[in-house]
Amino acid sequence: MDLDTIHTLQAYGYVIATAFCVIMMYGYIYHLYSSEKKGTRDYEKYANIALDDELDSKPLETTSPWDKKKNKGEKKHV
Repeated sequence: MDLDTIHTLQAYGYVIATAFCVIMMYGYIYHLYSSEKKGTRDYEKYANIALDDELDSKPLETTSPWDKKKNKGEKKHV
């Protein structure tokens, strides 16, 4: 391969990688807005983490996502 072919392939790779990153970014933005609109997450409370960073501050979530998945399969006894 000559140098011009390598530069052409490099340019195509750059354009494809840039397009992929743009598509992923817009997909992530869509995910954030749609999950907030559905009510599954409230991202505004996560934005306040930097402001409320004391040791005795209240946790954002009471259980971890792993505990939620584990408890989902179990039936609660009353």
